[in-house]
Amino acid sequence: MKKQVIICVDDEPTVLESLEIELHQALGDDYLIETASDGEEALELLTELLAEEYEVALIIVDYIMPNMKGDELLIQMHGRSPKSITIMLTGQAEMEGVWNAIQYAKLYRYISKPWERSDMSLTVKEAVNSYRQDKEVVETNEKLRRMNQNLEKLTREQARLIESLKEAEAQRVQHTKEILALNQAFSRFVPSQFIHLLQKESIVDVELGDNVQQKMSVLFSDIRDFTTLSESMTPEDNFKFINAYLLQMEPAIIENHGFIDKYIGDEIMALFSGEADNAVKAGIAMLHSLTEYNNKRKRKSRPLIRIGIGINTGDLMLGTIGGVSRMDSTVISDAVNLASRMESLTKNYGVPLLIAHQTFSRLTNPEQYAIRKIDEVRVKGKSELAILYEVFDADAPEVRSGKLATLELFAEALSLYNQYNVSEAKSLFSDCVKQNPGDKVAQFHLQRCCQ
Repeated sequence: MKKQVIICVDDEPTVLESLEIELHQALGDDYLIETASDGEEALELLTELLAEEYEVALIIVDYIMPNMKGDELLIQMHGRSPKSITIMLTGQAEMEGVWNAIQYAKLYRYISKPWERSDMSLTVKEAVNSYRQDKEVVETNEKLRRMNQNLEKLTREQARLIESLKEAEAQRVQHTKEILALNQAFSRFVPSQFIHLLQKESIVDVELGDNVQQKMSVLFSDIRDFTTLSESMTPEDNFKFINAYLLQMEPAIIENHGFIDKYIGDEIMALFSGEADNAVKAGIAMLHSLTEYNNKRKRKSRPLIRIGIGINTGDLMLGTIGGVSRMDSTVISDAVNLASRMESLTKNYGVPLLIAHQTFSRLTNPEQYAIRKIDEVRVKGKSELAILYEVFDADAPEVRSGKLATLELFAEALSLYNQYNVSEAKSLFSDCVKQNPGDKVAQFHLQRCCQ
C-alpha cells in the first residue's frame, strides 16, 4: 500500500527545509513529504501524484508567493483534490485571502509565520487525523449502502436518513448521531434482542445461516373473527384498526421482558428468553389491556374485540434464512408449533389464554396465578397427548371467583372423564356450570359428556 502524501509549497527553501524536518519529527515516516517552490510547480506535482493514485492527505501553502498567492493556489488544488486537508502559512496575509481559502478551498487552519514548533506539530497531527476520520466516514457509509441493499423493508425516511449521512460525512459528531438513529430504526424491523441472542454486536454482523439454540417461551395471539370484522372496514380503516390494536398489545410484551418476533396480520408471535412466568404475565397483561381498549371502543359504539393467546416453552432454534438479496429472522421448533396449536384451541374451549404443560411445569410459583388443568388432547402432528392449562386471571371478577370456588370440583370431574366415567363426570361438570354459569370450559365438557 502506498504511503499518503503531504505537499508543502513555499518560495523560501529554508522554510521548506524547516517544514520537512518538523513534519518528520511530528509524524515519523508514515507520510511522504513532497515540496514545491511556487504555484505552478505545486499544481504539476499534485497532478502527477493523483495520476499515480497517491492519496494527498495534507497541503501546506505559503500565502505570499510570486505569480500566484496562496489562497488562489489552494482553491485550484482543492478543486483537483477536494478531500485533502489544507493549511495556509500567513506571514503577511490579507483577511480577504484567508476568507477566500476558507470559503472556496475548505481551509482547515492558517498559521502565522514564524510559527511555534509545538503549534505546527499539533496542527499537523490534528489535520491528518481529521483526514483519516473523514476517510473512515466514507468507508462506513459505503458499508451502510451495501447493507441497505439487503434490507428491503427500509422506509423512505430511513433512505433519507442514509442520504443525509452521506451529505454530512465530514461532520464526525453528527455522523455518529445519525448512525445511532439508523440503528434504532433497524431495531423496529429486526429486534435487538434477536441480534443479541445470536451473539452479534449489531445487525451489520448478522449473516445468512447464523443460528443458536435457546430454551424460550413462545406466545401466539390472534383476534377472533377478524375476517368478519375486517369485511365491514375499508383497507385504510383495517390498517388503522390493526395498528391501534397492536399498539395496545406491544407494551405488555416488552414490559415482561419479551420481544415481538413478527406480526402476521392481526397475529402476534412473541418470544421470552427468561422465566416462563414472563410469558404468562405478558399474556395476562395483554388481556387486561384489551379490556381497557374494549371499554374505549364500547363508548364509541364499536364492536368489542376478543383474542386468543397460546403459550408453550421449549428448546428453539433461532436464526436467519433467505437468499443473497433478502433474508429474515425466524424461529424453528416443535415448541413453536405447539404454541400455535394452543392459541387455536382457545376457540374450542371459549377461553382467552391457554398454556401447555411445558410452560406450567417451569413456573416458579404456579399458586400465584388463577390457573387450572382443563384437558388432555392429541393435537395435529403430535403423537403424545398435550396437557392444557387455562390461565384465567384476566376473566371477569364473577367468573374468576366462580372458577376458583369450583377448582377441586372441576379437577375431580375432569379426572373422572379421563377415566371414562362419563356419567359421574357429567354430574360434576353440571354442578360447576350451576355454580358458575360463565364457565365455558365446564360447559364444553358437559356438552361433550352429553354427546
